[in-house]
Amino acid sequence: MNGRQLARTTTGRGGFPGLRAGLKGAAVVAAGLLALTACGGGDGGSDASAKGEKGGDKAAAATRTVKHDAGTAEKVPAQPKRIVSVSVTMTGHLLALDAPVIASQATPPSVITDKQGFFTQWSEAAAKNSVKVAYQGFEPDVEKVLALKPDLIVGASSGAENAEKFYDKLSVVAPTLLYRHDDVSWQDLTARLGKDLGLEKRATEVVAAHDKRVGEVKAAITVPKQSAALVRDNQSAMTVFTPESAQGRLLTSLGFTVLEPPAGKGETQGGRSDFAEFSQEKVADTAKDSSLLFVSHTPEEITAATARPVWKDLPAVKDKRVYDLGLDTFRLDYYSAGNLIDKIEKAFG
Repeated sequence: MNGRQLARTTTGRGGFPGLRAGLKGAAVVAAGLLALTACGGGDGGSDASAKGEKGGDKAAAATRTVKHDAGTAEKVPAQPKRIVSVSVTMTGHLLALDAPVIASQATPPSVITDKQGFFTQWSEAAAKNSVKVAYQGFEPDVEKVLALKPDLIVGASSGAENAEKFYDKLSVVAPTLLYRHDDVSWQDLTARLGKDLGLEKRATEVVAAHDKRVGEVKAAITVPKQSAALVRDNQSAMTVFTPESAQGRLLTSLGFTVLEPPAGKGETQGGRSDFAEFSQEKVADTAKDSSLLFVSHTPEEITAATARPVWKDLPAVKDKRVYDLGLDTFRLDYYSAGNLIDKIEKAFG
């Protein structure tokens, strides 16, 4: 499901060994200024030639204007060649589209990432395509992005890696597109990226392959009569994923009834609409007879959570209707959605 070969052309960074320090510094500054001039502004390059020369119409068609979730970007390459992702969440979507990602933001390494800080569900695809770590951390390192000489920057306008406050600086380096990934399905986001990046055909193929797999597994499993509570334990509180979350929509497409969150307003992060946190007691009371499907946990963490007094007497725990959806299911893309489907097939097939 996730072993798709992804082809990409990458350009290595050239070095200047042997030059004196002062000359080397001047060369770096000059290269930076050249990149700013080429990517950021002015009426040069193809747009200038479009004003009257014979090849003008073709040159104008080589760029487009794209509306995204942080504004409108002009001079977006119709066929980008060097994309830098400033969102580790968005990188998975780009890789599934065979987009020419040359580098990506990385998070501090954890149980859901490889040693570089790339999410495990797509880290193999990133390695096959020589995707470099642009920087590590949630705030964009604009200087490091500049050094990579992208012709397009793609990032997020939601989540921990929300880059909206850096949008103006990033846009000087290259046209920049930022997207919310919390209030849409990964399929809708894939279709939107496909349209904005000129990869509509690939986007259609990716979603069609997923839909085919959903249909096959739905026909092969037996879905519990009880609703499915999608939860994530946070020790003192419990995260509940809504039926409209990416996880909720996928479970619904497989035939499950996803439990609505507890009544009342829970604590959200950055205005997210796909999940909210509630007290352990409130979630347990709401869950009642629902099956418990844990998002992004180790088996040991699930065992510890369900052993707590507030959980241990729930029907789902007593009847062993507690399921592990995998460590990589907190953020869904083509790769992690496929892994989640595999988990469901194994548990309910």
